[in-house]
Amino acid sequence: MTGSPWKRYGFAWVTLGFFLVSLAGHWVFGWFAYVNEQASLHATPDVSGYLVEMMRDTLENWQSEFLQLLWQVVGLALLLYIGSPQSKEGNDRMEAKIDALLRRIDPAEADRIIGEIDEAYSGQNAEVPQDHRWR
Repeated sequence: MTGSPWKRYGFAWVTLGFFLVSLAGHWVFGWFAYVNEQASLHATPDVSGYLVEMMRDTLENWQSEFLQLLWQVVGLALLLYIGSPQSKEGNDRMEAKIDALLRRIDPAEADRIIGEIDEAYSGQNAEVPQDHRWR
């Protein structure tokens, strides 16, 4: 792969930028909230108390968000992999009908034509219907 790492990983750089800006904003505005809270309690703000509170809030937020995202990505990928009914593509039924029509129109050549099409799409498993795989 050629080209600059800025171009090749552009999405990652933009995502990292969003992450750093949002993290910095979270901590800056967290400091203002911490100072206001300490003032309402007539206490002096200290950095150690702020760090403990912000680390707790940050990790609590990350835990809930990352666990949710992890389940959505990994769980849905697993369900798609095992072929749950909820993850089936809507194209399987239509493709079976087209195969049936092709077999009816040209019974002698249908299997060869279907085989060629399946071979052409063999690297794209989502496009190959389940009953055509491993022939």
